[in-house]
Amino acid sequence: MRKFLVVLDDSRECLNAMRFAAMRAAHTGGGVEILSVIPPDEFNHWIGVGDLMREEERERITAHFEVFAKWMRDRQGVEPELVIREGEPIVEILAQISDDPEVGVLVLGAGTDKTGPGPLVTQLTRSSGSLPIPITIVPGDLSKERLEAIT
Repeated sequence: MRKFLVVLDDSRECLNAMRFAAMRAAHTGGGVEILSVIPPDEFNHWIGVGDLMREEERERITAHFEVFAKWMRDRQGVEPELVIREGEPIVEILAQISDDPEVGVLVLGAGTDKTGPGPLVTQLTRSSGSLPIPITIVPGDLSKERLEAIT
């Protein structure tokens, strides 16, 4: 089964990327894989504190994922899967694409403010010619109605 890989983060544009991936998966018989990346631990010298912070971050990610997963199940009939990786976001996104051969499309949300589309979109589009899968970039300010029309 072809999966749409979406990055879960705290950005507003993440919501449209999630919606797009779920709607495309529902219309094409695909799946959705949601990736969240925990950045490198800044508290390596405080091992106990670092472990506690990492566990709290995993719990926060799982709670955030469950909100999207419920909507995907209830509204789109899609059962997403969550993958949590630790490291630098771009490196971990590329590693996930490499590790899961069912991932067929990377879906990213583009920011709408003056600073540009966001660091993931900027960095990954630079290397898009050498990626093994296509990238779909979803505008962050696209309406739900427009998303439904194009998926």
